[in-house]
Order: sequence, then structure tokens, then C-alpha cells
Amino acid sequence: MNYVSTRDKKLSISAAKAIATGIAPDGGLYCPTEIPQLTAEDIAALCKKNYRGRSADILGRFLTDFTAEELEQFAARAYADEKFGGSDTAPLVKLEDGTYILELWHGPTCAFKDMALQMLPHLLTASLKKTGEQRTACILVATSGDTGKAALDGFADVEGTKIMVYYPVDGVSTIQKLQMVTQRGNNVQVCAIRGNFDDAQSAVKKIFTDKDSIRKLDEQGMTLSSANSINWGRLAPQIAYYVSAYCDMLNRGDIQMGDAINVCVPTGNFGNILAAYFAKQMGVPIAKLICASNENNVLTDFFRSGGTYDRNRPFHTTISPSMDILISSNLERLLFLVSGYNDAMVADLMKQLNETGKYSVPADVFETIGSQFEGGFCDDVQTKQTIAQLFDEKKYLADTHTAVAVKVYEDYRERTGDTTPTVIASTASPFKFCQSVISALGGTVSGDGTELLDQLHDMTGAPIPAPLAALSGLKPRFDLVIDRENILNTVDLLGQI
Repeated sequence: MNYVSTRDKKLSISAAKAIATGIAPDGGLYCPTEIPQLTAEDIAALCKKNYRGRSADILGRFLTDFTAEELEQFAARAYADEKFGGSDTAPLVKLEDGTYILELWHGPTCAFKDMALQMLPHLLTASLKKTGEQRTACILVATSGDTGKAALDGFADVEGTKIMVYYPVDGVSTIQKLQMVTQRGNNVQVCAIRGNFDDAQSAVKKIFTDKDSIRKLDEQGMTLSSANSINWGRLAPQIAYYVSAYCDMLNRGDIQMGDAINVCVPTGNFGNILAAYFAKQMGVPIAKLICASNENNVLTDFFRSGGTYDRNRPFHTTISPSMDILISSNLERLLFLVSGYNDAMVADLMKQLNETGKYSVPADVFETIGSQFEGGFCDDVQTKQTIAQLFDEKKYLADTHTAVAVKVYEDYRERTGDTTPTVIASTASPFKFCQSVISALGGTVSGDGTELLDQLHDMTGAPIPAPLAALSGLKPRFDLVIDRENILNTVDLLGQI
């Protein structure tokens, strides 16, 4: 199976090459030339496997230039029990009849990004070898909070790689920032950007397309790659946990083979819900994909307007910062797929987005999207109310992003009357957002560092995740802050790592 650019499908390369390069030279994103299918027999066989086995199987259907043995070894290392607190890598918690929380945050950085970024370093280093790449891979990452730490942790001291993470200086939680600036490893660097996540993401893309920067790195024996979800090696591992959730529901007897489920995902960059779309297209019977947003509701407006995407709006800094995004990069992949791989259309829409900040998709294309997706959003007040309600009524402690998804799903169910069993993706530990969760539960925040972990534990009785407890006493290593216009100057830092 080959991969083609969303903006020029004549550009066709292997899976290994797509992972090694991260983004197409025309700025497009790589998509598989076909979507492999899962039969009922395939799903029944996956039900008998653990998460590692399911992940290796799903990846093998997309990454055909990797052997089954390679992928099984990678999965065993990526999802080792000691990294995820046991053998249940992605626990499915029953919130109430018909509603389930898929906890994706039991990895080493307590965020769902671990599900992909513990796997990506294995895929990337293998891809570099398969493509004959001898240069050091420089991983550039823009983060709204969770991707940065997960990428740093995954690539720390991985041979043949260097990693640089850029985050909005005032756009992440205290714990998220502390996780990044205390990161250990001889091949890592962290830089704050004055601005928001979209500024950081646009600035990183500027490096990828700057010929002088690329030439300078090449002269030093380095080449660029990405750990953001623009990289297919980051997105593909996420498909597995939606397939796995369906298998878990079957194994429990909560559903029967072929029964439909809904999936609700809190997302800003659209990668996490796009992974669910791929699972649906493979054959997992997902009826509705419910896209949950915070006040930065550009995706909600896209779905409710009939296909107009408009980022020309105020940017809100919210208590769910990982979704504080107005440029949802992975929507480009969805447009490419549902339009029948219409690269000319996608290239034109992305050109409009770059030049005017908006675009409208053709009616026939949106008709296909609208039949499968729903969009909804909630503000910070509603998010806090949902956190309190979940804890008071169901004794479930949710983070700010999961609460957004729960609220959006409840609104959807009330509006439509749809009682289809629904899986809600839980994307982070509540201890990563102590200040907001403590406030939501009616507490008075005392301090702004790791002492908040103890305060939240004392309020709720919930255990502090070991990776976060280990932050106490760590000294920051990185304090660089730059204006986004000066990002090209940071390329020199890569040579100094």
C-alpha cells in the first residue's frame, strides 16, 4: 500500500517514506491509497488478543512494508505494562448504561498522545533504515500541551534523532509546562512561543517549507520530520484504540457483533476523531462521530454551517487548552477521502484557507461528511459544571477535555434522542489540569506547582499518577521564549543539541 499527498495524488510513496518525511513537499498530508477492511471474522479474532496484539494487527494492514514481527516487537515495547500501569492499556470504563469512557491517558505522560507517541519512535527509526536515510532526523513539534511532552518522552535519547518542541508560552497548564521544561535527554530542546498554538503550528510549518533552513540542516547531516498528527506514523496507531474499544464491548457482552456504536471525541486538530473515522471506514460499525469542541468552536461551525470553515474569529484561551486550536490540520485528510481523493479540490481549499482564512466545501462533499459527523461545543462554565456533576453523581473524576466531550454528548443525546451505545474518548488525566478541576469541584486553589497534585488528591481521594508525582522537586532545564517571527533562528539550536 502506498501513500499519496492530499494536494497532489501523483506523489506516491511507501509507508516508510511517508513516516520518515512526515509531510509532503507540497505541504499536503499523506493518505493511504486504500483503506483495509475488517470482516466480522477479523474483529472476532481481534477480540481474543490483548491491546498490543490488536495494535500490531491494525498497523500491519496499513503499513505493508513492515513485517508482522517488526510491528509485534514495536507494540510490545511501546505498550509495555510498566509504561501503562498494567496490561489494560486503554481501559473502557462504564459510566452508565450505554455510555462508556475510553481512558487513553494511562501512559508515561498521562495523555492520549502516548498511545501514538510511544509507537512513533519505533516506526520512525525503522522507516529511516528502510528508506536508506543516513542523516539525523530532527523532529519538530508544535504542541497545545500534551503532544509536546509525549513526543519528548518518546524520542528522548532515541539514536539518530533530535527533537525540538514549541509551545504557546501562556497556553498550557502549569503541569503541562513543567512536564516539558524538566524533560531529560541529550537530544531534546524546548522553546516557548509568544502567541497561541496556531502561531506555533504555523511557525513550525514555516521551517518545513523554508529552503534555507532545509539546506542548512542538510549540510549538518540532518533532515526534518514531525511528530504531530500531520505525520501518518502518529495518526495510524490511534486507529487501534477505537477498534479495541469495540472488541472490549463485545467481550463484555454489552453489544453483539454488528451492533452500532457512536464515538464522541474532544478534539482541536481533528486527528483523534479522524482515527475513529478510519476505524469506521475499515468496518467497525460506528454510526455517528461526534466532534466535541470548546469555545474555539471552528469545527462545530463547520459541521453546522454545511461545510464552511472559517478561522477568522477571536481565539479563546480556555481551561481545555489542548483544544485551543483554530486551524484543524487533519480536516484536510477527511476532505481528501470523502471527495474521492480529489487533490485539486483540496489544494484549492487549502490555498483559500491560507490566503483568506476560510473556505466552503462543495455541497455533495459535505453531504457525505454531514451524514457521518455531528459537532458541538461548550464553554468553560459548562465544562466546570460537568466536572462537578460527574464527580458528585457518578464519582468519576474527569479532566477538562473529557468533560467537554461528556457535555457535548449529553446535549447531542437530548437533542436527537439517540440512545446508541457511545464511547467517549478521555484524553488526559485530571491531574494535568489541577487548577481547573479543583476550582470546578468548589475548592480554593492553593499554589501553582506540584503541590496542586496533593490538593486534588486530598479533595477527591483519586490517586496521583506516578509520572506526575515524579515531577516534584525537578528543576527546569529550558527557559527559551521567542517571538513567532523568529522561529527560523531556532534551527541553529538543532545543531547544538
